[in-house]
Amino acid sequence: MRRRSILLALGLGGAAVTLAGCEELVLDFVDLVDEDATYVITGGRWLDVHAGTLVENAGITIRDGRIVSIGGSRDTDPVTVTIDLDREATILPGFFDLHAHYAVDLFGDGRVDETAAYPELFLANGVTTTFPAGELNPVRMRELRLAIGRGERRGPRILNSGPYFGSWRRGWDDDAMTPDSIRREVDHWASLGAAGFKAKGIRPDHLSVLIEQAHEHGLTVTAHLDSGFGNTVNPRDAILMGIDRVEHFLGGDMMPADRTAYASLQEFDDFEGDALRDIIDLYVDRGVYFDPTLSIYGYWGPHDPEMTEYWTDEHRFLTPYMRDIVEARPPRPVNESFAKMSPIKRRTLKAFHDGGGRDLITLGTDHPSWGDYWSPFAVHRELLAFARAGVPPADVFRIATINGARAMGVDDELGSIEEGKFADLVIVRGNPLEDVRVARDVWFVFARGRLHSPDELLATAEGKIGPADASEESAWRPGR
Repeated sequence: MRRRSILLALGLGGAAVTLAGCEELVLDFVDLVDEDATYVITGGRWLDVHAGTLVENAGITIRDGRIVSIGGSRDTDPVTVTIDLDREATILPGFFDLHAHYAVDLFGDGRVDETAAYPELFLANGVTTTFPAGELNPVRMRELRLAIGRGERRGPRILNSGPYFGSWRRGWDDDAMTPDSIRREVDHWASLGAAGFKAKGIRPDHLSVLIEQAHEHGLTVTAHLDSGFGNTVNPRDAILMGIDRVEHFLGGDMMPADRTAYASLQEFDDFEGDALRDIIDLYVDRGVYFDPTLSIYGYWGPHDPEMTEYWTDEHRFLTPYMRDIVEARPPRPVNESFAKMSPIKRRTLKAFHDGGGRDLITLGTDHPSWGDYWSPFAVHRELLAFARAGVPPADVFRIATINGARAMGVDDELGSIEEGKFADLVIVRGNPLEDVRVARDVWFVFARGRLHSPDELLATAEGKIGPADASEESAWRPGR
């Protein structure tokens, strides 16, 4: 194959490029995506998430899906696509969403996993790795993961979580679930490639077995827990069982067992007291990750314009039929409980960060959409929520990248820009360390070393979410 050196200026979609340094052409984006290509990215800066600093980019070479050199000489393989970045461009590691619901609930009759548009939407937003945190249709989600892996679909790496363990799973029967049946289920889903498990509404005896058996396979467990009220599990007790990650609530004496976690959190105000300090210390001492899911509370409380603004027309991804239904609905009522919890969660997260937990925070969006605020766009609202909580921007992007990789045990391959790692990268316009919202302006995404245009991905996803007409509604109404 002859050497083809393409100098690609940012701004694809019929971009003018220079071929072999002399001839100007107009190429479609697909002409620049080649499975055998070696890419050389020059110019701009890249984020060292370990140091929290931007590094002038002398050249990043990508071959066979991996970063083979940083700052080295240009490659001489037969096919080279050279991407010459403007000085203001920034290269980030791909984002991890570890509470990335593919689920939507368009009619209020129950959730379904959305797979027609969400894979492209996640990728267009720079999310290159997702953990669904409980799958409603785990067989379908596994098939999606395999299709993406084979190159038949475009989308992020999916670290399958399998079915929920606990009462949140449809058909779960506490009395019928024995330790042996839980172990068999864990073995089954582990054999099918699950990367970890999620519990919600689980009893203490069931959770301990789930953790033990998952660890037999080298897999992690996370959970949406409560206070211990009504035979639920307080996060403190789950940590003592050996759980790897916890969603939403820190737990401990902040959440006494005489009431629910939600009831406690909305009234919590002792940010200097022992209860908060003690539970933070327990997480840090045991190395347990915490996924605070800050932004979800903003969708349900009084809308904060900065947090809930749209920077693109998200309704365009609905089918025309579904869009008419969604846009005819009245505004959702305010959830007063969530409204109270939102600022409290930001303060507890900042205390966790400052109290030694910086490297144990992960990013999760937790938003099963009802037709507004799609989960794939929520990563950017979560980044902003971290920043508004007082987390420094460099740490915000550490949380969104290397922390997530470490939490899932894949940091040898993902989560940072380093030689030998997979080339999951996001190229944005501007300096995200000055304003995290810069990361919304995605120029290009690399996933598995393949180059993607966000504009093209978004266009592909338009008009795909929801039923095409009334005859298809039943598939989106599992509760009926």
